[in-house]
Parts: sequence; structure tokens; C-alpha cells
Amino acid sequence: MHDLLIHWLTSYGYLVLFVLVGLESLGIPLPGETALVTAAAFAAQGHLSILGVIATATVAAILGDNGGYWIGRRGGLAFARRYGRVLRIDERTIERVRAYFDTHGAKTVFIGRFVALLRTWAAFFAGVAAMRYSTFMMYNAIGGVVWASAFGTLGYIFGRNLPALEHNLGIVSVVLLIAVVLFAIVFVWRTRQPRENGTDQR
Repeated sequence: MHDLLIHWLTSYGYLVLFVLVGLESLGIPLPGETALVTAAAFAAQGHLSILGVIATATVAAILGDNGGYWIGRRGGLAFARRYGRVLRIDERTIERVRAYFDTHGAKTVFIGRFVALLRTWAAFFAGVAAMRYSTFMMYNAIGGVVWASAFGTLGYIFGRNLPALEHNLGIVSVVLLIAVVLFAIVFVWRTRQPRENGTDQR
């Protein structure tokens, strides 16, 4: 896959970077972050402009996330309610997702840009939870700019040892994902406690 990515970047440059980052942000699991780091390494070798790489990734990330948000906002809730039994999703689960995004939506959208799985799905779930669009857009844009700038700079500086850089970034992403999952579990558990206690008191 890495050799194929290099071939695409060599042949199509910014277009491939835009497509991969944009589609990953839209909800399709593609190697958008790897494409960004690899394109930045190409820039260090003089094949692309690092400012062009960062700008392309930023715009693709913001537009892709917006698409994912509106897909979730327009169709995600109806899909969950229609196929909820199969997916084990009920109204209480939907309400918990909404409660979570009401409380932690902004930081989830921002941090999600740096976490592999969340980078693909955070915008969609923000839409399902009907997160306020202005808040989503602000943190989505900030996250896109910071992510593209940070990872583009890392790829540009450490591009000569690209496999090691990608490996270390992957480890960091997994650690962040575990932390986010544990946080979400604790949040769900705490939201269930009052209801369960109330039920016991009856």
C-alpha cells in the first residue's frame, strides 16, 4: 500500500492528497494521515511545496468532515432508528450519544482529528447527535489546521526516516484512541448511575 501511495503522489501530487484526506474525513477508512506525512516528506525532497501540502490537507479535512457531519445529521439518526435492533442501538443509546456531544462534543471533534478511528467517524457522530453546526465548524476548522500543520511539519522534518515516523505516530494514535474510549466508557457509566439509583429507590 505504501508503494502504491508513493506512486500516486508521484503521479498526481496534491490531487491524491486531497482525495485521500477528504474521503477519510468523510467516513471512508483510507490512509489520509499517511498520505499527508508522505506528501510532506516529498516536499522535503523538493517534489512538492510544504505550504501547498498543508493547505491541501487542511481544506480536504475540513470539507470532508463537513460532509460526514451532514450525512450524520440528515440520515444517521433515521438509519440508527430503522436498524437499531440489528445494531443494538435504542433510544437510550442515542440519548447518551447526544448527551456526550452536548458536554464533550467540541473537544471530541478537535481531538478526533488526531486519532485514527475518530478521524473517520467523529464528524458523523457529531451530526447524529445534532451538535450545533457553528460549534462543530469552529472546532473542526481548528482541528484541521492544527493537524495538517503539525503532521505536515513532522513529515517535512523527519521525512528521511518515514517508516519510523509513521510507526511512532501510529502508536501515539492508538494510545489516544484507548484514552478516548476509556473516557467515553466512564461517561456512559456515570450517566447510567442516576437512572439505576432512581430505579432502585422506587
